[in-house]
Amino acid sequence: MAVKRSKSKAGRRILAAGAGLATVGALVAAMPAGASQDAADAAAGGTNGKGWGRMVDVQLLSFNDLHGNLEPPAGSSARLTRIKEDGTTETINNVGGAEYLATHLEQARAGHRYSITAAAGDMIGASPLLSGIFHDEPTIEALNEMKLDVSSVGNHEFDEGARELSRIQNGGCHPVEGCFEEGKTFEGANFPYLAANVTDEKSGKPLLDPTFIWEKDGVRIGFIGVTLEGTANIVAADGIKGLKFGDEVETINKYAKVLERKGVKSIVALLHEGGMPASGAYNYDCDTPGAGAGISGPIVDIAKNVTPQVDALVTGHTHQAYACTIPDPSGKPRTVTSAASFGRLYTDTTLTYDRRTKDIVRTAVASANHVVTRDVEEHGAIHDLIERWNVLAAPIANRPVGHIGETIENPTDAGVYEKPLGNLIADAQLAGLSPADKGGAQLALMNPGGVRAPLTKRDGGVVTYRDAYTVQPFTNMMTSVDLTGAQLVTALRQQVSGANLASPKILQVSKNFTYTLDLTKAGADRIVADSVRLNGEPLDPSKTYRVAMNEFLTGGGDGFPALASGSNKLVGASDLDVFIDYLTANSSAAQPLKAPATDRIKIVR
Repeated sequence: MAVKRSKSKAGRRILAAGAGLATVGALVAAMPAGASQDAADAAAGGTNGKGWGRMVDVQLLSFNDLHGNLEPPAGSSARLTRIKEDGTTETINNVGGAEYLATHLEQARAGHRYSITAAAGDMIGASPLLSGIFHDEPTIEALNEMKLDVSSVGNHEFDEGARELSRIQNGGCHPVEGCFEEGKTFEGANFPYLAANVTDEKSGKPLLDPTFIWEKDGVRIGFIGVTLEGTANIVAADGIKGLKFGDEVETINKYAKVLERKGVKSIVALLHEGGMPASGAYNYDCDTPGAGAGISGPIVDIAKNVTPQVDALVTGHTHQAYACTIPDPSGKPRTVTSAASFGRLYTDTTLTYDRRTKDIVRTAVASANHVVTRDVEEHGAIHDLIERWNVLAAPIANRPVGHIGETIENPTDAGVYEKPLGNLIADAQLAGLSPADKGGAQLALMNPGGVRAPLTKRDGGVVTYRDAYTVQPFTNMMTSVDLTGAQLVTALRQQVSGANLASPKILQVSKNFTYTLDLTKAGADRIVADSVRLNGEPLDPSKTYRVAMNEFLTGGGDGFPALASGSNKLVGASDLDVFIDYLTANSSAAQPLKAPATDRIKIVR
């Protein structure tokens, strides 16, 4: 099932090193050589006869989890928190947008002879309408314009399956919908997607190139790209049949040796897995000692076990912002970064390369996150690209589907478990699947990761198809299944145990379903079993209930195997159609919808 990238694509800037399937191309990083760089090179230890000094500063610009956010995000998705000099925090609004990210990257590169731009996955998938309805072709075009050099795959690159990911990489018109623009064929990504730990179960070969080597003037930096080992648990199973997602540490360590054998000693891992810093502020110093300081989550153990051959880790997945150091297995500090999500930040890391040893001087690595403000000039090519695709999307995107009286938020702050928009969506799913001929559902459960953006009030509160799609972009089919009361309690306990022990995934529930989450306890015990109520009545462990869920949850996704044990499955409309039908039926200009109360999950702290 191995997918090979096209080698004939014009403009490829690639020198990819695979294990038994190396794809070789050429890279020309056309950056002007400034006099200031020449002087710095000379001061760092002389030259090699060509005007190049021994010590070279290589700029690594990186970002992650763009999720097709071409247009500037809105509401909470367009905010960041910053720590001020006096220690207090402030909110920064109106950040992000591809045309501004591109300008910031362009400005950051100015004056740097050696500059690489890399990403840590989820560039596409769960995208707003402008990109999503065109199967993310617009986002790939924008990333090409941004001169992205390389990216790892993330779990969302697999939302439409391995075959579609192959098309995204290599180009070609969509197999069902064809070409979206007359006379134009989608050319695919000009950068390589790396998938070192995604292999064919039968052959063991990587789905895509496992590594990439950037080279300029004899300076060589190797990249290894992996997604999280648990990808199979958080994407639809049908699209990844026959694929295996391997251990992140084992894979990175394996390919670090492969790169070393090729003479590449400077190595960066692009890893779509991350952590949770103690503060949500983008400029928080997670190396500060003290109680409650630092960073937690899967990235900590991964970073501590990845071979010291790797000089830096660019991470993602958790949508958090951090630029930390975590000790490698030898105890030496190593930079680990993440640039939040949606193009709100980019990371600028300086890697000091020693021409004599061909390695990074680890003590000289410096890294910081920078805000993508909107006070810079829009990048012309991407601005035009957005306008072009908006014209194509307009007939669908601008159709009114409902009215809201206020912005209905989907807060992503750590510790916010019940969300107004999650409640609204669960109510919509219950309403859509409660009729006997639609499934007879008695309650609805919604996975929090399936809610992608707030429902923002604008234009007098009119909600368009574009707005609804931005909130619910997966178009998962809805289902109704039979589950016993005992199975439902087990599923609730799986929110805070098993695969979700370290990072709880709290299901959003319909208005007739309540329970207590006791955070003073540990693991599954956090769910107080006798507090679970349906329509005010205690849940009967032996009784069967009809439950509405999307197919992702019905398949046990997000670490909920108990939900996969349901029976008498009935498939209904898509989650997006159910949401739109609810908005249309329950709102008007005279009576717009308001945010539901968050009183369904009682939190004990």
